[in-house]
Amino acid sequence: MKRLFIAATLLFASVASAQKAHDPSAQLREVLPASVADHVLATIADARAHSLPAAALEQQALRLSRKGAKPADIQKSVDRSAADMKQAKGALEKSGHKPSSDEVVAGSALLDRGVDGAKVSELAKSAPSGRSLAVPMYVIGTLMDRGMKSDAALAKVSARLAQHATDKQLTADVNATASEHRPATANKAGGIAHRPVNPPGVGMRPATPGRPATVGRHA
Repeated sequence: MKRLFIAATLLFASVASAQKAHDPSAQLREVLPASVADHVLATIADARAHSLPAAALEQQALRLSRKGAKPADIQKSVDRSAADMKQAKGALEKSGHKPSSDEVVAGSALLDRGVDGAKVSELAKSAPSGRSLAVPMYVIGTLMDRGMKSDAALAKVSARLAQHATDKQLTADVNATASEHRPATANKAGGIAHRPVNPPGVGMRPATPGRPATVGRHA
């Protein structure tokens, strides 16, 4: 019986250790100064309390840390993303749309790019009922990254949603647009590489479509 008790104790200790090793909160405390970790974890806890995708904020902080971002910049980035998530969730709900975590993250990425919350609300209101907007919003952000003005990108995707375009078709549209402006040296030896976009959500569930935040972005 004593041996069984010891074995059970060691087993639970091992499980607890494994859980801690995969616990983002514990990892954040390992890679961030105490004061920054406390602030970031408080922001994440507040996001979770407001039914926001807190896991995306945890992963964002860890990802930035792995990239060597300064702790202060990580804190600002997480704060910005959390604020954008709240605004994106509110904008989507205002349209009568009940957003998923993926849609909140995608919406926050558009706000981070400078898209007005009212525009996000209009997009959701005009979309077919029940249509997930995660990939459509990711596509809008991708078009903007490639030089298209936000209003034009929103109008383009809104029109395609009205035509009931699928996520796969929207992605194909982005790749076709990119191909039209592909450099003559693309895919040639010594030339500029050109790769089609394959946004999360096409063939898989998006975890953090678009870019959750930009480190050091000014208010």
